[in-house]
Amino acid sequence: MESVDTLLAAHRAYLLGWNVGEAGDDDLVTYRSEVPHPPLNGVLRLVGRDPADALAEARRRLDGVPRIWWAGPDSDTGTADALASLGGVPVLNLPIMATSIDQATPAPTPTALRIAETSDVDEFVTAYARVSGIPEAGVPTAIARERSFRGDGTVVRLAGRLDDGRIVGTAVAWLSHGLLTLYYVGTQPEHRRQGIGTAMTHAALDLARERGIRTAALTSTPIGEPVYRNLGFRTVGTFQLLSF
Repeated sequence: MESVDTLLAAHRAYLLGWNVGEAGDDDLVTYRSEVPHPPLNGVLRLVGRDPADALAEARRRLDGVPRIWWAGPDSDTGTADALASLGGVPVLNLPIMATSIDQATPAPTPTALRIAETSDVDEFVTAYARVSGIPEAGVPTAIARERSFRGDGTVVRLAGRLDDGRIVGTAVAWLSHGLLTLYYVGTQPEHRRQGIGTAMTHAALDLARERGIRTAALTSTPIGEPVYRNLGFRTVGTFQLLSF
């Protein structure tokens, strides 16, 4: 199993791939996509810098876009509490989960589901935007950022389709720092509770295994956490998300 530091570095590398703004130095790492969706603009790390000064600088860099602050194990201890005392609003705690790919629990793929890599960025982003909460007005910008993605790693976009060709499930497999990190694992609302999300996750694990990668990681919503636990993922840390 890779170290938590490696998992965090891969997470930063993915979100920085969306960045078209000022990333800053290691003491205050930010990313700005211009997509009107808080998880795609924010602060990734705060180390060795006064929180009040850092908050003012982050506000300057991210002015005009919805944003979040990822207060996690790679930031100074007490960062979330310091931000809250300065007016930051706690939003959600997200577990950082990981598993050894070879030890993941097997699961069947729904009979009618076909999972494959897709190069149709427009269709793929439109599908995951509906699930993740990206507003319709922000989809064109999200598509543009996906097309110009420049992260330190490899993105593989997996689409789960029914026989009629519709995308009903998505998963982004991010291959970086020697591991797989999963993003945008989702199922269209009318097709949930059919095992599609589990199948999309397994397809990404299989792809990573074929490429010699042995560890998978993700950040999970509270709703998704039991699903990933059943697949063999275990919590190795926590992000405290704050708005500001």
